[in-house]
Amino acid sequence: MTEIPHSDPGAGATPGVVHLPAPTAFPFLMALGLVLVFASLVMSPWIGVLGGVLAVVSIAGWFRNVLPREAHEDVPVAIEIMHYVPMHEKVSRIEVSERHRAQLPLETLPISSGIYGGIAGGIAMVIPAEIYGILRFHSVWYIVNLLGGAGVGDWINPTVAEMSQFRLSAFVTANIIQGATTLLVGVLYGALLPVWPKRPILLGGIIAPVLWTGLLHSVLGLVNPFLQNRIDWPSFALSQVVFGLVAGYVVTRLGKLKRLAQLPLAVRLGVETPGLMHEHGEHQSGHESGQKGDGKE
Repeated sequence: MTEIPHSDPGAGATPGVVHLPAPTAFPFLMALGLVLVFASLVMSPWIGVLGGVLAVVSIAGWFRNVLPREAHEDVPVAIEIMHYVPMHEKVSRIEVSERHRAQLPLETLPISSGIYGGIAGGIAMVIPAEIYGILRFHSVWYIVNLLGGAGVGDWINPTVAEMSQFRLSAFVTANIIQGATTLLVGVLYGALLPVWPKRPILLGGIIAPVLWTGLLHSVLGLVNPFLQNRIDWPSFALSQVVFGLVAGYVVTRLGKLKRLAQLPLAVRLGVETPGLMHEHGEHQSGHESGQKGDGKE
């Protein structure tokens, strides 16, 4: 028979209560304010002002809850008496052989290779995009403004002449979107290319760019119809393929995927498959012994 403990009256606490930090909504409000600040990059600046005020007020309120003394409250607790009935049961033990041991690849792809691949691909894809902007609109800023918020916020329906001029807010937003997206895709390349290491350039340079270009073409009209109507999709697809080729090449060279290519797919996915690994090991041993025998002859 065990009794749930409660606070000690001798320590200055009230019997039957627990002294806990007081609840507060300021962390949630601060997070909401920061979201509104970032949302103002593609929406109205007044949303950013509202988010900034909300974040500052929330930070001040949160600090007041913990400084100079943390706010607490007494929460009553119910004392329950619990009875434990011990049960003695036999446990079946499984005999584990060497074939059930976890098999891990000798080489894995470091995350840094995906980051480097994303940076290299992001720089490379800018080249065909800017060439299109210069040849079609005679401006290096048209593509930047198109990516940086044209059609949303307070820039609802800009003209071609307006989009051909430098705009600081669009420049900052475009760099944030471009940098975050290319780094994210680069990390995804670093995680996915080891699964298909035999033809990484085909997967990363052609298949993946074609798939996400088609997906973006189908959903962009719901998010930003202005951007959907003004993107030149052939040149956009070309820039995505350039990104995929460069990023896939960098990830493959830095990752050294030769040993991973020899492992079964299930093992590369991280699935525990001792049978496959055992068969693969026997096949490799037989292949190596055959090569040694041929060498002796």
